[in-house]
Amino acid sequence: MYSLLFLAFVSFIFSLLLTPLVRNVFRHLGIVDEPDNARKLHQRAIPRVGGVAIALSYALAFGVLLLTNLKGGAIVSDALPFAWRLFPAAGLIFAVGLLDDIIGLKPLYKLLGQIAASLVAFYAGIHINAVGGQNFADWWSLPVTVLWLVACMNAVNLIDGVDGLAAGVGLFATATSLVAALMQHNVELALATLPLAGCLLGFLRYNFNPASIFLGDCGSLFIGFLLGCYGVLWSQKSATMLGMLAPLMAFSLPLLDTSLAIARRFLRKESIFRGDRGHIHHRLLDRGLSPRKVAFLLYGTCAIAALFSLVMINNHYDMLIIGIFCTGAWFAIQRLGYIEFDTARRMLLQGSFRRLLNAQISIHNFESALTLVSTPEACWSVLNKAYKDFGFCEIEMQLAGRSYVENGAAPDALRAWRLQIPLSGGDYVRLTREFGPNPQHNVVASFADVLRRTLESKLPSFSPVLSPEPLTTEAYPERWHYASAGNSWSDR
Repeated sequence: MYSLLFLAFVSFIFSLLLTPLVRNVFRHLGIVDEPDNARKLHQRAIPRVGGVAIALSYALAFGVLLLTNLKGGAIVSDALPFAWRLFPAAGLIFAVGLLDDIIGLKPLYKLLGQIAASLVAFYAGIHINAVGGQNFADWWSLPVTVLWLVACMNAVNLIDGVDGLAAGVGLFATATSLVAALMQHNVELALATLPLAGCLLGFLRYNFNPASIFLGDCGSLFIGFLLGCYGVLWSQKSATMLGMLAPLMAFSLPLLDTSLAIARRFLRKESIFRGDRGHIHHRLLDRGLSPRKVAFLLYGTCAIAALFSLVMINNHYDMLIIGIFCTGAWFAIQRLGYIEFDTARRMLLQGSFRRLLNAQISIHNFESALTLVSTPEACWSVLNKAYKDFGFCEIEMQLAGRSYVENGAAPDALRAWRLQIPLSGGDYVRLTREFGPNPQHNVVASFADVLRRTLESKLPSFSPVLSPEPLTTEAYPERWHYASAGNSWSDR
């Protein structure tokens, strides 16, 4: 117990003293984070390498403990072989983050550095062998462990968008691991986690709003890496069959934020590496909350998640706890108003996905039929049979000196809009459509694109008529028939 109190005190004092020193040095060197009035809303340039102070304080706390006669020093000394094996992984991820803070790294290089550090950690002895009580083959342990560590590193990195948020979330996750270690009588894990808690608490003195120093990538990646390792060590000593689910729940807020970011960007067909203002803390800021209120609200969320994960240690009502937790997370996501997920949900539940699939099939059949015909008249017959199925009520075409017109129920001019697709200097297709919902509204652009691409390629093979006469469908026999019910074309 004295060793734990000593470590907590020493790490806190080191962090409290070293953080302003690191801040002033890097401010003098000009390694600062400049505001951009978009995602970076701070008012002045702020040093962004707070991870240097945390890493130094963490290492120095253990160094001082080893110089004492406390029992914890002997335990740490016995664990030094494992610590030295893990040190290259921690040093590598810290170096990757520091390089990004100083010179800037491409996202791919950062990801490769994270994977490399995770591989080194795996070979040092950080292994996940079971998830949800299910053991898996040894060859699965490597990818699962790497995925977990990379996810934890990016989770802390991505949530670092409000003063004090990442450091505070990291503090709650570390404290949860510490309490779990004490409940499981895991002294080694308690000795590993407590100095980080002391470092983060001292760092928050300067990082909470208004911050005078930021964690930077060297800090967020380093903290995420340590928390990921703590989670694995926690699960290895866990008495509950759920294993990794308890540490996952304790770290759920940053992991959830990262998962939402990846899902949002995937649905929008954007790069998952590109930053945006769609994170949970950004949503709360956009609702009018101050940075301090956002931080306190998310601290409270972390505290609730921590309580749930600690209750699971005793293996009581596990499935009930997971159910309540997941339900609460679902309602919270709904309240944040992510339009991407709401749209995807409505597409699945209201049949929009099937309609979109059917529309794409119709587009494919339409293009195939238009490609097969070889005369302007046959092109017109195909178009005349298809245009209504894509939501249009009138069509007019000028092609190779011939004019074609088909007037449906003429809409009020104020209730309709017109689309003209140029094919050449004098050739075009003009379509009219009424305003309002239409089950095929998602494929209007595709319809126009197919029309232009296919007819434009046929123009050189058509012989022009010098004196065009407007033609309607009655002027030519219907050779091509579009069977809309079956989404197919037939020759009759």
